[in-house]
Order: sequence, then C-alpha cells, then structure tokens
Amino acid sequence: MSSCETPAQSNQPALVEARGLVKEYPRNSASNDGDVTRVVDEVSFAIQPGETLGLVGESGCGKSTVARILLRLVEPTAGEVFFEGQPLPPASSAQMRVLRRRMQIVFQDPYAALNPRMTVAQILAEPFAIHREPPAEGLPARLSELLRSVGLDNSALPRYPHEFSGGQRQRINIARALALRPRLLVLDEPVSALDVSVGAQVINLLQELQRTLGLTYLFISHSMPLVRYLCDRIAVMQRGRLVELGDCKQVCESPQSPYTRQLIAATPEMPVSLTL
Repeated sequence: MSSCETPAQSNQPALVEARGLVKEYPRNSASNDGDVTRVVDEVSFAIQPGETLGLVGESGCGKSTVARILLRLVEPTAGEVFFEGQPLPPASSAQMRVLRRRMQIVFQDPYAALNPRMTVAQILAEPFAIHREPPAEGLPARLSELLRSVGLDNSALPRYPHEFSGGQRQRINIARALALRPRLLVLDEPVSALDVSVGAQVINLLQELQRTLGLTYLFISHSMPLVRYLCDRIAVMQRGRLVELGDCKQVCESPQSPYTRQLIAATPEMPVSLTL
C-alpha cells in the first residue's frame, strides 16, 4: 500500500489497539526500594485491518518494548491491549496460545532469530508442531508454498541457516512468521541489519505479501524516509512516550512535535529510487 494512502478498511474496527500502555522496570533488581524506570509511558494507538503503522524513534525510546507488549511477550505494568475487539488474555493462558497463531513477529537480527542446528524444513515446520495444527494441504505442500511466497524454492529445505545470506535468512524468518496465516505481523527493524539493496528487496517483498495476503503491519524503525515509503500512518516515540501520531504525509511534511522535526532533519534526504 502506498505510504500516503488511507487504508480502505479504515472505517472498520481496529485489528489491534493499545490503551495506556505502561512498562516499568526496577532500577536495581537486587533491592525492593520501589525505585523504577518507566520505559513505556501511557502509549495508546490503534491499527486498522490492512494498515501499516510505523513506530519510529531513536534507539532506547521503547519501540521494541511496545511491540513485545502487543504480543504478550512482555506483560505491561499498566494498560490494555485489544486484538480483534477483545482484551488479550494472560500470556500463559490457553486463549493466548490460540491468539498467537494470528499475531507474529519478525525480529531485527536474521542471524540470531534462526536456530543454527535446525534445517529450514525443521524451522518452518516448528510452528505447526508447537500449535498442533497440521496444514490442511499437507506439510510438504505448505512448506513449499511458504518458500515460494518469500522468493525461495525447495532447494532451501535441507540446508542450515549458515548456508544463506542475511537477506535470505530474513526471508526464511518471514516465511516462518507466515506459517499459521496470521493477520498481524510486527516487524521489528527487519532490514536494519541488511545491506541497503538487500533491505530494499525485503521491503518490496513485505509490500507484496501485504497486498496478496491482506496482512496488517506494525513496522518499527528509526528511519523516517523508510516509514514514509512503507507506512500509512506514523507514531513517533521519545523517551517512552508517544509524541506524535498521524498520517505519514502530515507527520513528515508538517510535523507538530519538535522531536519529530529533529528526526526528519537528522535524516539525509535521498530519492526513493536511491534509498530503496
């Protein structure tokens, strides 16, 4: 979807909604003095079906913590997350186990995210084994379909992660995230560890997958040009707080927050054809 288009589904209820998320950690884990660091501070937003929301900010601002709270990989100190109109149950519950099939994450580091002792076939088959949900079309056919969807073929199945380039590893990570046909993908800086040209190919792949599969994305990045190219709306975080949220064109061309203006000013202006 074009970065400055409004999603056709915008009049529908939100697929995922964060309400007043707070996350605190004790400053000193060895003491019980109550002194805490608040890394996420009253963050609220919603993502419509089929939309891409860009969550942008400098390193350490709390972006990845918000993403993990959305997926119940981290429990919030306060606040709620709603998915398909229902509050998320506790992480250990059977209901949350079912919901995990519908929300998946692609991590930043394509090297660390894959088990080096497992073949690609084992990596892609693992979600079906964990959730005890064999694909209706048969496992071999589903694995072949997943590889084709990310631009790889069956020759990858018996190979190990170290036999692939960084871009190919990230494609395998994306294929694994798609295994159970989720509705929401959280993309945690998925191209920051890749060369620019390889990252551009992965971005184009993500756009094509969204068009063909009807996916909804939360795209986390520190690059304003990248989120403007890919996203429908942009949420800007600073020191754990959401300082700006709006349509990408509005945020990039008429930013209201001084911090957003700093982010834009700090990024070299490059044509999309060169950047991507």
